[in-house]
Amino acid sequence: MDIKPIRTEEDYYAALGEVESLMSAEFGTSEGDRLDVLATLVEAYEAKHYPMEAADPIEAIKFEMERKGLTVKDLEPMIGRTNRVYEVLNRRRPLTLPMIWRLHDGLGIPAELLIRPPKVAA
Repeated sequence: MDIKPIRTEEDYYAALGEVESLMSAEFGTSEGDRLDVLATLVEAYEAKHYPMEAADPIEAIKFEMERKGLTVKDLEPMIGRTNRVYEVLNRRRPLTLPMIWRLHDGLGIPAELLIRPPKVAA
């Protein structure tokens, strides 16, 4: 297996191309092992050169609402009355710890994401 570190953008794109060509490789084969190693190198390069900012808790709630086809009414058991839900979604009211617990349980959003401070309302 001739694999080298990813040091440049050129190396990165070459590795991505090779990962794509190996996507159908079977686990436990030499091609599958090559895919595993290359994917690990690509992930490490991306983490260093393209760090992802953690999601905003309000955007995470809205994303889950859209993904699951939920309405404001569906969030009432987790957040409170309709006006309270709108206040939270419009960044006028912060999430409380009990809201965070219920949103975590009800929507499956990681609690560590929900406790992050939301972006300030515009």
